[in-house]
Amino acid sequence: MSHRRIDGPHPTVLPHPAPRRLYALGRPLLLAALLALPGLFLAPPAAAQQEITTDGTRVLGINDLIDTVLQNNPGLKAARFSIDVATAAVTTAGAYPNPRFEVSGGRNATPSALSGQAGNVTSVGVAQLIENPALRSARINSSLFAEQGSRQALSQVRNELVSQVKLRAYEYLLRKAEAQAAAEALVLLEQTRERIKVRVETGEAGKFDLIRADAEIVNARQREESARLQIAQAAIALNRLAAGTLPPKWELDAELNDTAPLPSLDTLKQEAVRLNPEIRVLEAELERTRSRIEEARASILPGVDLRMSQVREPDVRQDIVGLSVQVPIFDQRRGQRAEAIADRERTLARLEGRRAELVQQLELAWRSVEIARVRVQALSEGAVKASEAALRVAEAAYRFGERGILEVLDAQRVLRAVRQDLLLARFQLQSSLIELDTLAGRYASDR
Repeated sequence: MSHRRIDGPHPTVLPHPAPRRLYALGRPLLLAALLALPGLFLAPPAAAQQEITTDGTRVLGINDLIDTVLQNNPGLKAARFSIDVATAAVTTAGAYPNPRFEVSGGRNATPSALSGQAGNVTSVGVAQLIENPALRSARINSSLFAEQGSRQALSQVRNELVSQVKLRAYEYLLRKAEAQAAAEALVLLEQTRERIKVRVETGEAGKFDLIRADAEIVNARQREESARLQIAQAAIALNRLAAGTLPPKWELDAELNDTAPLPSLDTLKQEAVRLNPEIRVLEAELERTRSRIEEARASILPGVDLRMSQVREPDVRQDIVGLSVQVPIFDQRRGQRAEAIADRERTLARLEGRRAELVQQLELAWRSVEIARVRVQALSEGAVKASEAALRVAEAAYRFGERGILEVLDAQRVLRAVRQDLLLARFQLQSSLIELDTLAGRYASDR
């Protein structure tokens, strides 16, 4: 992957390029440890056209990361199994009750003129519950809506997971850009120090200027090390989402300033109300609560027990057919109905509140996108160029002895801060765009 400049051309550096000086003894060991972490291998310029580089580093796009995470994330796997549980519950709700078979026996021990002969008495019976069709239908519908809610919950997990992967991926790109900027700033400071050293040795400047330059270099090295450690943290966070299944060596083929066309706010609102998985989960829950109300009403008369039995005495056989019905005198399911109705009202209030909140979140994210775009444009076209020009002026003034080294170091510090602000503005733009897509439910469908 080609590492092109993010912040525009550098200002003219001072002459006398100096070789890199030896860092502290711990620096080589720290860099070796960092290079052993995934994602820290800088690819050669042609890596973007290769799947695997010569050193074994695998080049991945953001979509490749998303696919890997979707295949291996434990939370998503658990959400998929919850659908199997809900599907089994539908089968359970639709099962017919089993018949009951009864056998009993005894003995007619005292014969008489009325009871007949003495002997064994046997009774065989079968009972079958014929359910109330309304109760059965409501129970099945409730299970079906629960299954639908589980599917929407899976879409919600997928939507949030893809959002996290994309956000972490752009954070990884941000940390890489910060590390690259810190390394380039360190080179510039070292060149400045060599220029100061020459002037100190020739008596044109005091030794105090060299001490200041050394202090700035120490700070620059610390910033570079911190940026590289943050790259490692971002890579580990991505690997954690993928349950540790990312390649040992990988490189991300993307740019921090990559953006896709953005639809209008009205289109996003329509998509959000229609596709947002959280809204669809609440809608399925609302339908389930309505089915529970119907189920509570129909459970007043759960069904009819059809009984058939035969009693055999020594000289008599009796065939009996009967019906058994539960009479709702004491328990009329008022509590169950009231509970289901309250649950429905609560779910309806949550649904309406979430819809209103979703519209406000979309508008807020839309404004964040506009603000980030304005910041990116202002920094890239104005502040960065002005800071570079100011640094060139300070360098020229120092070269001719009109300004001190403080002006040059301050100008370099301002340029670093402006470039850092530009990187953060680009990351904020990506973050706001991801939030818009997440609220609109664009990551909820199967890839």
